[in-house]
Amino acid sequence: MTTTPATPAAPTPTARPLNTWGIVRRGLQLSPELARGLWLTLTLAVLATAGRVIIPIVVQRVTDHGLLAPGGIDTGVVTKAIGFALAALVVTSSATYLLNVRLFRAAESGLATLRITAFRHLHDLSMLTQSSQRRGSMVSRVTSDVDTISQFVQFGGIILLVSLGQILLATALMAHYSPILAAVTWGCFVPLLIVVRRLQRSLGFAYGQVRERVGDLLAAVSESVVGAATIRSFGVEDRTAERIGVAIEEHRQAATKAHIRSSIAFSAGQFVAGVTLAVVLVVGTALAAGGRMTLGELLAFLFLVGLFTQPVQMATENLNELQNAVAGWRRVIEIVDTPADVADPGDDGIDLPRGPVTVDFDHVDFAYPEGDLVLRDVSTHIAPGRRIAIVGETGSGKSTFAKLLTRLMDPTSGVVRLDGHDLRTVRFSSLRERVVLVPQEGFLFDATVADNIRFGAPAGRAEVASALRELGLAEWAASLPQGLETQVGQRGESLSAGERQLVALARAYLSDPDLLVLDEATSAVDPATEVRIQHALDSLARGRTSIAIAHRISTAQAADEVIVVADGRIAQRGPHRELVTQSGPYAALHASWVANQSVADA
Repeated sequence: MTTTPATPAAPTPTARPLNTWGIVRRGLQLSPELARGLWLTLTLAVLATAGRVIIPIVVQRVTDHGLLAPGGIDTGVVTKAIGFALAALVVTSSATYLLNVRLFRAAESGLATLRITAFRHLHDLSMLTQSSQRRGSMVSRVTSDVDTISQFVQFGGIILLVSLGQILLATALMAHYSPILAAVTWGCFVPLLIVVRRLQRSLGFAYGQVRERVGDLLAAVSESVVGAATIRSFGVEDRTAERIGVAIEEHRQAATKAHIRSSIAFSAGQFVAGVTLAVVLVVGTALAAGGRMTLGELLAFLFLVGLFTQPVQMATENLNELQNAVAGWRRVIEIVDTPADVADPGDDGIDLPRGPVTVDFDHVDFAYPEGDLVLRDVSTHIAPGRRIAIVGETGSGKSTFAKLLTRLMDPTSGVVRLDGHDLRTVRFSSLRERVVLVPQEGFLFDATVADNIRFGAPAGRAEVASALRELGLAEWAASLPQGLETQVGQRGESLSAGERQLVALARAYLSDPDLLVLDEATSAVDPATEVRIQHALDSLARGRTSIAIAHRISTAQAADEVIVVADGRIAQRGPHRELVTQSGPYAALHASWVANQSVADA
């Protein structure tokens, strides 16, 4: 057989970290619904601010042409101005309502797309990549981190859009009434903008730390909930509470630092707004006294200063929400942009034909990151329809063998082939249909026994019952409190370890695989349940290629051949009856099994 060594993947270059606006642009690419119809959204934002800007105009008209008219108060001008203001307010209110609706819908649609994209990509990442991060932290990226984006887009986004429109319109009107005062107003706020710009990077880092601490907190809480039984059995409730307390305290400190930094921008905004109003009042009074402004224009300008300073202050206050959202966006983008090191070839891949599978390992090496080789130059051929047991000491590499075979990981070098095809060229849809892994602890979802059995393949109740009969498990299923409708609880906690394994075997049977991989399926069960499992395995493996990672003598005895793995290499191979008579690691393992069984029987 010709060896085709795997080409080592080129190291991924370290990408330059994106700045705030780079993160926003990348986020909009992942959630295109947020930017869809942007011009209409901006138009509504401008209309939503129009009513506020109309008020200074009405004040100027009423003052100069109504109250201070040459012939006395002109009630007609006052009435028309007030009517115009009311009409503008109706338009403004309608535009505000439509703007809110558009932003809420766009935000929920866009962030739902982001959640789905991130969640699906999580499942595309290899077990190595997933295990490099705490699960609580990964969950937080799809939940709480996206929530921070949602809050900003729905509320902070509205404020920013309306504020932007309000600033632009107020500036245009201020320039119309008095270019000098408009320049004075902007001159007062330029230093604030410089300060805010410099604070932006510091706030981004601070809120990044907050999101990290949220992930750590969720990880600590989730681990303590999942491991509640272990915590109680060892009496370490106080130690666990202390550990969670540390996570809470670290989150508190990070959040406090971030809010203190954001308060600097807010306080600076308030200070500059007060100074601006005072300066405008002094300069404006001098201009009015010199006849360069009317009283109405000065009053209108003072209103406009308020309309200008209010959104600027709100923008500085909203800066912390923006940076919080950007920090959440950055963490989600980090997951989405993490390359899938075990990638689905998709349309470029092949579909495997149905039927018992031929397995070949061709000079396969595998090492975990920054670790030594776990498998070394493994080459072996497994004929279709054979029943193989893989045995070895703990840490010998037998479970790694199963993970490579099911492509939960790819070899460091060498090739794993099914039916002569490099596993990396097989579409995931075809691979998952042809190959099924039954892990050491079959994971069950919080649903009924029947729902868990048909999780791998759609099936009716009759098909589930038929599968249980063919596996010899019908009597066991009938003995459950509510039969197939028995709720298994979270992670299957209402069932014993052996019963969870029976459900996992029935699930695998319904999936109808051509290659069955069993990772220590009979470990940690009582003898009676082991008999049930062994009987079910006999039925499940019939007519299929099956490879079992074995910790029990019964599994090895039932196999057509035994492959013995030692120090990452295949040390022996052959039927149980032959290997047990030969000197080597298998004889030692067999002797250990027999001795342990004798102690258990005693």
